[in-house]
Amino acid sequence: MTQDRWDEVTALLVEAVPAGRVSVVVDGTDAATGPTADRLAAALLAAGRPCARVPSAAAGAAPAGAAPAGAVPAGAVPAGAVPAGAVLLADGASARGCPPDGGWDVVVWLRTSRREHAADGARGDTADIVVDVHDPAWPVIRHVAPRLLDRRRWYLVESRAFFGVRAGTWDTKFGDDLPAYAAAVAAAALPPGGIVVDAGCGTGRALPALRAAVGPAGLAIGLDHTPQMLAVARGKGNGGLVLADAGRLPFASGSVDAVFAAGLVMHLPDPVDGLRELARVTKPGGRLVLFHPTGRAALAARHGRVLRPDDPLAPGPLTATAASSGWHLTTYDDGESRFLALADRLA
Repeated sequence: MTQDRWDEVTALLVEAVPAGRVSVVVDGTDAATGPTADRLAAALLAAGRPCARVPSAAAGAAPAGAAPAGAVPAGAVPAGAVPAGAVLLADGASARGCPPDGGWDVVVWLRTSRREHAADGARGDTADIVVDVHDPAWPVIRHVAPRLLDRRRWYLVESRAFFGVRAGTWDTKFGDDLPAYAAAVAAAALPPGGIVVDAGCGTGRALPALRAAVGPAGLAIGLDHTPQMLAVARGKGNGGLVLADAGRLPFASGSVDAVFAAGLVMHLPDPVDGLRELARVTKPGGRLVLFHPTGRAALAARHGRVLRPDDPLAPGPLTATAASSGWHLTTYDDGESRFLALADRLA
């Protein structure tokens, strides 16, 4: 299973490497950079792509899987060192800091522990591809620059891989925030008898409160793109569950009265497109509820990152994103114990 997951990730990395003569560096904060670069080099060669592998500085010699010819010394990489049409592939912070002429074409960042991410967040924030290797046995691609690979090719598969292995322990880890979900639903003042969609419902923690809010004449639908999450939600007795991507909702335009989205925006590859799709299915005047059971500052601290003013949920960016995607932001509450933003669908 571990090898299959690495094979899937590596195959997507090969697709993301542009054709022709390009330079790629695999950076990170531990010894995983060399083995990952070796996998990528071997996969490129297997795909018929010439590859000049810069030996890992930590290894002191050419790594296994490297191209037998055309390898160049670590350190400064002269432009003429790479054969025509070949991929120059290096790894490590020292290699990243010593790029070929014109800079690296593709920077792959291996995101490991939260402490390391906090210390080296700038290096990860400027990467073209981010691979989550918190669990080295289960790597997951979390970001790919749109110029390298269309999100439709990688996002759904990788997001399912990320959440699927966490479904069984999700409620154990986060189960004590159910009262916060109920309070958020109450604050949203959803219309009795209405139709509400819980987009990215996960294990269904909001569904009991949503059903109570719309009453017996209403309908609460739980939607998630991860089968394992829906299986946990179904095991609690929840009905009305739909397996689908929140970025491509299987509902008619203007067919629902409200959308509840807990923790969804931070996982959308494009917040504007994502909120626009939520707006598409919502009736004019309908309600959008964006929620997280902790505030932005507490969540950033938990993830070991610095809270930035351009964060998608920061007041300015969220107001602008909402307006450009069909919503009018009416409530913004970013306290220590919760994040809650309410918006109404524009006519």
